[in-house]
Amino acid sequence: MNSLPSVAIVGRQNVGKSTLLNRLTGKRTAITEDLPGTTRDRLHVPMNHAGRDFILVDTGGMENLPQEAIARSVNDQVRAAMKEAAVIVFLVDAQSGLAPLDHEIADEIRRAGKPVVVAVNKADNPRLALHGAEFHALGFGEPMPISAYHGRGVEDLLDRIFELLPEPEAAVVEKPGLRIAIAGRANVGKSSLLNALTGEERTIVSPIPGTTRDSIDTAIDTPQGSVVLIDTAGIRRRGRVEPGVEEYSVIRSLNAIDRADIVLVVLDAIEPATSQDTHIAGYARDQGRGLILVVNKIDLLENKDMTEFDRNMAARFKFIPYAQRLYLSARTGDGIDRVIPAAFDIQAQRSHRIPTPELNSLVRQALAKHSPPSAGGKLLKVLYATQVGVCPPEIVFFVNDPKLVHFSFQRFLENRLREVFGFSGTPIKFTFKSRGE
Repeated sequence: MNSLPSVAIVGRQNVGKSTLLNRLTGKRTAITEDLPGTTRDRLHVPMNHAGRDFILVDTGGMENLPQEAIARSVNDQVRAAMKEAAVIVFLVDAQSGLAPLDHEIADEIRRAGKPVVVAVNKADNPRLALHGAEFHALGFGEPMPISAYHGRGVEDLLDRIFELLPEPEAAVVEKPGLRIAIAGRANVGKSSLLNALTGEERTIVSPIPGTTRDSIDTAIDTPQGSVVLIDTAGIRRRGRVEPGVEEYSVIRSLNAIDRADIVLVVLDAIEPATSQDTHIAGYARDQGRGLILVVNKIDLLENKDMTEFDRNMAARFKFIPYAQRLYLSARTGDGIDRVIPAAFDIQAQRSHRIPTPELNSLVRQALAKHSPPSAGGKLLKVLYATQVGVCPPEIVFFVNDPKLVHFSFQRFLENRLREVFGFSGTPIKFTFKSRGE
């Protein structure tokens, strides 16, 4: 993804940048709300038009002399997007007209020195489309009236972008990267961890909970291989989620876990693990994702002895004893170098396939040491076992009566499998079927 040209959509707040991105991609990728400042970080979305692949980049609305730290960070994110872009779409508002801030943003765009298309949004009818003439004053040539909401003029805009894109380089077939979602409660340091892993300020970091709203995909190359990091919004308990922007953010965070291979559940070292932490980890387990419990902010601990914290973790996360634990500080970088190798190791465990003879040999040995359960004088018999899937590993046991399988017996089999074959950091899915199924 990094090798593709990018097209940055920039402009002041509430001119419809996210609505345009959703219209161009044909799906609700970015959160849209009739509130200034809804988008904050850069959102990268792959696109194809007329056979050309490129990356669309949604950005936050720029402000003039912002006073708040988040607003200043948004401006920095927009400048970074313009610096990386092959083409800039300067989005303005036909309904509110040419504003002084539009001239200031135009100066920023000129400094970037990239090809520019001025798109006059909210030109929902011919009368409003005529208002686009005043945007000639920005000095970027003929403005293009569009309506992102209704789709008017959007195809013409795509054609214009296509004309300005650089000639494609020779195609390079790349394997999709390992997808790692960074999930957790608000303000545990997820965006700081993303920035530490990438080595640059890809997302805005702030002590204010809820700073990240979209799920942000960032592709990086590592010594272990290609990785796509997915930063997510902080997940709160369902009853505490506010409708609107925060509700959409939580939905995107859960969707990010759904499309990840590995989930980093980020915890705060200065707070005991909470029920919300276990809820997030439980969701990742139920989706069959690899799991790493990442304890962040260890630099803030006065006592570096993690014995008590480990006991709390073991008690809170006893339902996923296989999950790996990493202690680190995203702020200082301590322990950061262990995250990506651990994720690749877990992915290898998730992809491991046990040969059927070895699996059945292990089952026979286990049954010789542990009598299978019985009920009403009927004894459970395991006739045959085979692994039918990976990522996560899935094993089917053919038995005389699946109703005789007790959860304690299933746990016994799982423990034996992990002792012999590992499967560290990944759930294992068991299915029990009768002979005829």
